[in-house]
Amino acid sequence: MTTHDPHATLAEVFGFDTFRDGQQPVVERVVAGRSTAAVFATGAGKSLCYQLSALHLPHLTLVISPLLALMQDQLAFLHRHGIAAATIDSTQPRDEAREVMEQARRGELKILMVSVERLRNERFRRFLSQVPISLMVIDEAHCISEWGHNFRPDYLRLPDYQHEFAIPQALLLTATATPQVIADMRESFAIAAEDVVTTGFYRANLQLEIDPTPADERSARLVEWLAPRQQPGFEAPTVVYVTRQQSAETLAATLHRHGIAALAYHAGLDSETRDDIQRRFMSGEVAVIVATIAFGMGIDKSDIRGVVHFDLPGSIENYSQEIGRAGRDGEPSTCLMLAGRDGLGVLENFVYGDIPERSGIHHVVREIASAGEQPDRHWQVVMHTLSTESNIRTLPLKTLLVQLEMDGVIAPRYTFMAEYRLRYVIEPQALVERFSGERADFVALLVGNIRIARSWGTLDFDRLHNAGREAGIDASRSRVLTALEYFQDKGWVVLEGKRMTDVFEVRAADIDIEMLTDTLHARFRRRADSEIARLDTMLALFESDTCLTRRLALHFGDERAPERCAHCSVCRAGPARLPAAATPPLPDDNRLTALAAPFIAHHREVLGEAPSPERLAHFLCGLAMPVFTTLKARRLDGYAALAGHDYPAVQQRAGAL
Repeated sequence: MTTHDPHATLAEVFGFDTFRDGQQPVVERVVAGRSTAAVFATGAGKSLCYQLSALHLPHLTLVISPLLALMQDQLAFLHRHGIAAATIDSTQPRDEAREVMEQARRGELKILMVSVERLRNERFRRFLSQVPISLMVIDEAHCISEWGHNFRPDYLRLPDYQHEFAIPQALLLTATATPQVIADMRESFAIAAEDVVTTGFYRANLQLEIDPTPADERSARLVEWLAPRQQPGFEAPTVVYVTRQQSAETLAATLHRHGIAALAYHAGLDSETRDDIQRRFMSGEVAVIVATIAFGMGIDKSDIRGVVHFDLPGSIENYSQEIGRAGRDGEPSTCLMLAGRDGLGVLENFVYGDIPERSGIHHVVREIASAGEQPDRHWQVVMHTLSTESNIRTLPLKTLLVQLEMDGVIAPRYTFMAEYRLRYVIEPQALVERFSGERADFVALLVGNIRIARSWGTLDFDRLHNAGREAGIDASRSRVLTALEYFQDKGWVVLEGKRMTDVFEVRAADIDIEMLTDTLHARFRRRADSEIARLDTMLALFESDTCLTRRLALHFGDERAPERCAHCSVCRAGPARLPAAATPPLPDDNRLTALAAPFIAHHREVLGEAPSPERLAHFLCGLAMPVFTTLKARRLDGYAALAGHDYPAVQQRAGAL
């Protein structure tokens, strides 16, 4: 940084003459030391707010980002502008991550980007406690709110982390925050109302089109719409969004057969293939991508001329975020909605699929109550193990634990790796000889109590602690880990950890297991009802009698959009009506019994009891459950036979079998 003037930094470092709308007030607030929230429309330049501010702050800026793709794109941008920035992520070699941490300790980094999950790592949190940090930046900050469209339980801990690492201020960034979500963000990080900067959601260059088409006619309608926009030499970059991976493959093949070069993009492809497809789209080599929501986060292609929703988006917030990728260069772009109500059943079933069985919640509550009877009242949780044992998928399980935290039943204390293993790079005796006095005695104690099988040895912290106590040497877990990390930094050993373990303190006394289970189960059902209502709100938007652009802006509390934009389909042609779903009726009792019989019989054979109605409905509707891995349920006849059918109706019928 060569100046104290943000305007000069904007020009000298980033090459921009002026700030975009909203950027300057955000930067000024952050540089002045105030926690701030920036609620900018997708593509409005949120990232620059922290990138520029970081150059005017004395210490490290820590950026919490939900996706690796976002971090990599932003890191490349920072490096192009000569800014000392780095990431630590799960794809890095250990040596590279260690060098990044050393750079941060030496004060050589201005920006460090990590995922929210990284903060659960015991060693990483110890590293952060050794580094002065000026600013915590939270990207996709709407994830902190249970009322947000992409609630992530780990985000609720971020205010605690800010306090733990003594970070004086926070900057929250999001493109999709309703007034209720903004209120949650402000409360969590003590942000004053005047320090929330919003840019508005109205974009005059986006033409919103609702053209609902019956499912059996939709592919033909897409071809008809795309063909004139894909003339050789004048191909308009376009993203077509679908819900399922198989739909992406099928639709891309259909477009190919009609002479439209398109590629499918989804999470089922390997990372190398996804990266190649993204590169080809960004460079203009490929003009049309048919994608699930796995595509788009972090994509900053300015000339996307069309965004098509072939299937229903997951929410108004998802829709806003996805159409926000069009026309970032300010040129006219079209956002076309082809979907009808036929996709609603799939989205609703995703919601119902996240409701845990009562028996699973009961298992978790019983474990907590049992831990509360121990002298230290500590409850150790390995998330994958608890998910398997309780038959609750990881995300709903994390949500359950956060609810228990908020109710004061449990409180997080610390996280550690349950297992560490070590391999010597230099001879153990040579390691001891590098120290003298008490330190040499301590290292000798380590070497003598880490048993090596072939080349690797497993750490037994209890054994080390007891050996140290007998020898009058401090061999506490924290000292052992600090020493071993130092040895690894020096290249003397290789240290690996696994089985992340969360330790909670049981705060509640005399837990009524049945009552608490019922309360939590009812809460999940209410949340599902709320999510279904959000889907209804989205459908009401697409069938709006008034200006679509105005109504979308009002959903996010933005009253600055014109009453009539004159360029949406409602303003130009009137309201649309989405065609009703043509879901076939459920099979009769005999057929339903035949579909369920293989699963019921196999469940009895393996687990010794019949499945619950919820479990049977999940099987028939093709919704994931951890226990299905144990049962190899996907291989059984009947799995997903009723996919797309109304889940509550399937569950009701399953309960009568």
